[in-house]
Amino acid sequence: MDGALTIGQALHSAIAQGITRLEVQLLLLHVLGRKSHERAWLLAHDDARLSSAEQQHWREALARRVGGEPLPYITGWTSFYGLDLQVDARVLCPRADTETLVDWALTLLPQDARVIDLGTGSGAIALALKQHRPYVYMHARDLSADALDVARANAQRLGVEIAFSQGAWLEGFKEPFDAIVSNPPYIADADPHLAALRHEPMQALASGAEGMNDLRAIVAQAPVCLKPGGWLLLEHGYDQAFAVRQLLQENGFIDVQSRRDLAGIERCSGGRCAAEINL
Repeated sequence: MDGALTIGQALHSAIAQGITRLEVQLLLLHVLGRKSHERAWLLAHDDARLSSAEQQHWREALARRVGGEPLPYITGWTSFYGLDLQVDARVLCPRADTETLVDWALTLLPQDARVIDLGTGSGAIALALKQHRPYVYMHARDLSADALDVARANAQRLGVEIAFSQGAWLEGFKEPFDAIVSNPPYIADADPHLAALRHEPMQALASGAEGMNDLRAIVAQAPVCLKPGGWLLLEHGYDQAFAVRQLLQENGFIDVQSRRDLAGIERCSGGRCAAEINL
């Protein structure tokens, strides 16, 4: 074991490479086969040495993170709204910002509501809503069969009953919902930030020259799939709130408003379907 890295050395060397302390701790816990909540264990075992196999696993995992791969893809897990979700490169890594959308939806949904989550990805939004409103009818849809496989596996592991379907947004739907929620692609095709997201599925990120193509499609399709007074809630980019509110108003939605995320950015916008739209 001479020359073997200690836990403390591994932590300090990774932090020196620009990885945050929290991410380094989570990555090391993964390599050591321990749970993500055992960060205190690392401190108590600062002088413990990694085995040869653990050192090799650590170097490989650290190289992936330094190369920009998201931590959840390396560990296979992420946390969202109190749920532990399995994720991989077939789906976007759920972001904390999206919890703003879940918070908003939960303030609006009655116990017996019918809700659809469009572009469900890992199933994060649908699973969070169903977990907190167990009597809601929850439908999750995605164009990607691979993404649906991930979402179904998460629902099965968590014991959450959700209906799934494959398709483009609301195409083919006629049944009315009390609410439509979505975190669609909303980044402009030429946005330089996409380079930092190269490990994630591009079809779930980019949406035309302005990043608005999918938002426009959902808003246009939503009225015929909403009950009178039903809500459409959308996540969007940090600078798109005004444009999305305008889009909702142009399509006949009322009570149009936005919600801010924890950073104070208008992250979600939505409105209610006016009764006359469904006549």
